Amino acid sequence: MGRHDHCFGFEADFVGDLRCIPMAVRRKLDLVGVKLKLSHWSALAEEERQRLLVWPDDADALAQLERWLRERTAGMAAGAAGRLEPAREAPWQQGDAPPQVLLASCHQLGLTLPPEAWGELDELQRFALVKLSHPGHEHRNLPRALAEFGLVAPGPAGAPVA
Repeated sequence: MGRHDHCFGFEADFVGDLRCIPMAVRRKLDLVGVKLKLSHWSALAEEERQRLLVWPDDADALAQLERWLRERTAGMAAGAAGRLEPAREAPWQQGDAPPQVLLASCHQLGLTLPPEAWGELDELQRFALVKLSHPGHEHRNLPRALAEFGLVAPGPAGAPVA
């Protein structure tokens, strides 16, 4: 089983009932270039939200996902889901070095990302860290995600893991 179909521990507060869009689903949306609003997500039945979480992320499955979302949201009150450029060579898809936005957010929080750590993460973990480090994001979950991924010690100090 791939790592495309689960929620992280740091998401537990808001994805227990799938009322918010989990990182695993947000990554798939980025891969297919669909901008799904929270109002779209909320209009889906819980079974549909669960189906999106476990939807495979191979090329054929992602093409089916894009079609399904376009058709499913067409008649929604919020209108059809928006279109974005599908993610290609996004920072989270690159395993060689952490993006500046993540390093800057870590620095702001007084945290140090071990240099070799980025390449050891899977794509979903890298996606989550990049999304959590965007400017304008409160960064509340970034230290929790870093700790969950074994990159910093859990707790308020957030010391790097040796």
